[in-house]
Amino acid sequence: MRRTLVVVVSLSLALAGCKAKELLDKADISKDLQKVGTTDLMKQVAEDSYDAPTDGKLTEAQVRMYLKVREHEKKIVAVAKQEAKQHADKAKASGEKSIAGMVAGFKTLGSVADMLTADLRAAKDLGYNTQEYQWVKQQLMEVSAASMSEKMGVAIAGTIETAYAQSKKAMDEAKDETTKQMYAQMLAGYEGQRAQAKKEQADQAAQNPAIAHNRQIAMKFGSDLNAFTDEWAKFSDDQGAQIKKDTKAWEQKIDQVAAEAKKNQQ
Repeated sequence: MRRTLVVVVSLSLALAGCKAKELLDKADISKDLQKVGTTDLMKQVAEDSYDAPTDGKLTEAQVRMYLKVREHEKKIVAVAKQEAKQHADKAKASGEKSIAGMVAGFKTLGSVADMLTADLRAAKDLGYNTQEYQWVKQQLMEVSAASMSEKMGVAIAGTIETAYAQSKKAMDEAKDETTKQMYAQMLAGYEGQRAQAKKEQADQAAQNPAIAHNRQIAMKFGSDLNAFTDEWAKFSDDQGAQIKKDTKAWEQKIDQVAAEAKKNQQ
């Protein structure tokens, strides 16, 4: 019984410690937001310089840096979002046309600016070169864009293959010549679309070597669409949980379309 009590007390103290640390972290972030505004932050960012590699290829260390920045960014956004709401509520309560309301309104805009630049502030807080971070982010965004384009291409090609297979089956089962000719014309149209889809997939396969390399690096740390979902996460109340869920469902749907197309080709 005594041992159980000790465990419970220890766990309670640990949880209380975590909660206290979280509150301290938020207080420190709030102080930093007041001390270093967006204008000052951007001046600091402008002082950084970075010579990006000419081959455009990322390293694993740079992706780790990006992920650490994104994790700290979430904490800054949470504080900025809370303060924006507080300022907005105060502006509404004071009357938007009153002096107090106008001041609170300006503070609301300031907090929104803090949200939009939270990743740069996070990079600064963690001691990273903000220019290098922005370059890494750009490369990962290009990876996400290329991956999304490729997945869309797979979905379109799959849809065409399924439609072609269904039309071919219908033509083979048709009893009269008029119906056969109608389906033959449809198949001819699908043939052109198939050729175009294959060309686009071939073009994507021959994409910039840097994007192909960076995609392989990114996938070691999760989905190649992470940069896309992370960018939208800052605007959501659940830190992107629903966006990531929807993206995962979208990818699964594309896999189903591709599997159905492959089945129809057999």
